[in-house]
Order: sequence, then C-alpha cells, then structure tokens
Amino acid sequence: MYQDLLDMERKLDWTMMRKRIEIQEALAKPIKVTRTLRVFVSHTVSGQPWQIANAGLSDAPDFTTGQGIPAWKMKVEGRLLDSNVSRLNKGPPRKFSSFLKSMIIELDRDTSLYPESNIIEWHRPPNQPPQDGFEISRRGDVSTQARIILHLEQIPERFKVAPELANILQIREESRVGVITSMWNYIKVNGLQDKGDRRIIRLDDKLRALFGTDSVLFHHIAEIVNRFLLPPDPIVIHHAIRTDELEDEDGRTSRMQAFDIDIDIDDHGLKSKMSSVLISLTPEAGKNIAALDDEIAQLAQSIRNAKLKRDFLQSFVKDPRAFIHTWVASQARDLDVILSGERGVREEDLRRSDFFKLPWVEEAVAVHEGMRVAGALTHLQGGGSSGH
Repeated sequence: MYQDLLDMERKLDWTMMRKRIEIQEALAKPIKVTRTLRVFVSHTVSGQPWQIANAGLSDAPDFTTGQGIPAWKMKVEGRLLDSNVSRLNKGPPRKFSSFLKSMIIELDRDTSLYPESNIIEWHRPPNQPPQDGFEISRRGDVSTQARIILHLEQIPERFKVAPELANILQIREESRVGVITSMWNYIKVNGLQDKGDRRIIRLDDKLRALFGTDSVLFHHIAEIVNRFLLPPDPIVIHHAIRTDELEDEDGRTSRMQAFDIDIDIDDHGLKSKMSSVLISLTPEAGKNIAALDDEIAQLAQSIRNAKLKRDFLQSFVKDPRAFIHTWVASQARDLDVILSGERGVREEDLRRSDFFKLPWVEEAVAVHEGMRVAGALTHLQGGGSSGH
C-alpha cells in the first residue's frame, strides 16, 4: 500500500507541475471575459419658453447671468454592470472613459442659426485620469438629433476582417494574432503546405482569387493578412434632444436612454486566483514537502524494522525448538562466511569432484607438505635442545 501511495504521489506531483506551467503560460496571455457596458444618454433643458411660462417668469432673458436664455445640456455616462463573478471579486470600478479610445458627437442643427460647432470630438489623452462621463452644453430652443460615435479601447487591439477574407476564415472581428492563427488553421486543415518545401504555401482556389498568386512563403502570411485588417466598426448611438415639454406615462419628464454594449475586458478575478495558486507553490512550500517526505521515509523504515522484529518473535513463539535450530544454522553460515573471507571454499564447490582436479590442488598439497615438514623440523630441534 505504501508503494501505491508513492506512485500516486509521483503522479500527483507531475500533474501539479504540469498545471503550474499551464497557469504560468496563461498568466502571460490576456485572459478575457465578456461583460456588459451600460451607456446612459440624457439631457436637460433650461430657459425654454414653456418652462418660463410654467414658472410665471419674465420672458426677457438676462444676458449677464444667462437666466432665461434657452439652452440644453446632454450627458453621456456609463458603467460596467456587475456579474455574479464580479460581485465575488469586487474591486475598484473602472470609469467610463477608460473603456473609450475616442468619442465623436454630431449635432443636426442649422449652422446659420447656431454658430457653435456641430461636431464635438474627444480623444483620450495619454496622461489624463479617467472620468465617469461627458457633458455638452449648447444654447437653443429647437429640438435636434444627436449622433454619438464611440470607439472602444480594446487590448489587444481588434480589427474588422475584410469581407472577402472573413467569408473564407469565418471570422468577422478579431485581434491580429487571432486572424493569423485562423489563417494558419485554414492552411493546415486544407493541406496547403508544399510536401517538399514546407516553407511554401500552395493556395487553393479561394485564396488564389483573393491574393492573386498561386503560392506564398510562410513568413509572408502575416504581411498579407495585414492588408485585409480594417478598423472595427464604432458603436453608434442616436439620441433625440427634445426641448419641448415631454412627459412619460406617469407624467414625469422623461429624457434618458440606456444602451447595453458587450465588451471583452481582462478577467482580473481569475488572474488573481491563478496568482494565488502559484504563490502557494513557492520554493518554501517545496522545502516543507521535502522535509515531510524525509519524515515519512524514516517512519516507513521504523515500521519495516518493527515488522521484522515482530516476525522474528512470532516465529519463536510458534515453534521455539525449530526456530533455535534454524537461527543457529543461519548464524553458523554467517560466521563461516565471515571467518573464511574471500578465500573460503563454497559448499557447492565441495560437492563437485572435478573441483579437486584443478591445478591449484598440486600447489596446495606442496604448500601443505612444506608447512608440515617445517613443523616437524621445528619439533625435532626443540626436542634435541631439551636433551642437552
């Protein structure tokens, strides 16, 4: 069972290492989630004839204070709607202008009556802090139409794919890398790479008609795709600026509209969770795991030693006589091996008759006889000395 646990641990370590690498690679790439940006367009009016009449004020405008001069104000605001996931990962809300690259407002007014420009443009400066909305003020008592054009800020930058290429790749809007990836997938699926030279792409009928050539080199794919990338279509909102008295069904003045726009933003909640997982797998945690592995190995060795001791004693309890004979024989064999060393003769060699016909036998007999004669001479010399 312990070995099974070790095998399982090795598989778990391998899986965790693979997941860690996958998380690191994912963090290096933009992680997007689709959210809803709600845009509010509203306007208020002041100094309109119907307002002056209802308030019982004088019709004469005050040009010093601006009181009584017909005018209106339009506000364009927005906020990101909360999702179930974003509520759990609540952070500081992003301001409306941070979602925009630029905004253009076109007013449909008679330029001969109103000298102010009918086109208002805003382009995000590099160092300007974001803001919650925009406000435009104009003088006038005539209702007009406003056309609001929003260019969204998207990272990485997205492009509109030209219709002729979009019909082939089945994508309408994507990042530059996404379009090149789709193009490469189309080449692989249709087997357009040359069999002999993999750098050459043999175009099929659709791409040949589009690119005007029979083949292209692989490293020219990105350059060719760039020709078919266009700026994405902006978000266009139409708003009627009514200067007359307008009431809704409840009798209240109603001058606001709301529009929902789906946008792709960075999933900071998921990124923070993935970062937390990586932090938990720090080298310090690896040291703790290694220390626990050493402790487990020591405990396992203690268990094995205890089992050997238990088996030893249990064998003695079952049959003491047979156990002692077996143990003494085992100790005798060990002692014989220890005392004989490498020069000892193995028991299986003693059973072989041809073993004693080898050349070493004559040498051994000569040595033995020499030692015997030397011993006898020593004994005789010792006896002679004692006789004198």
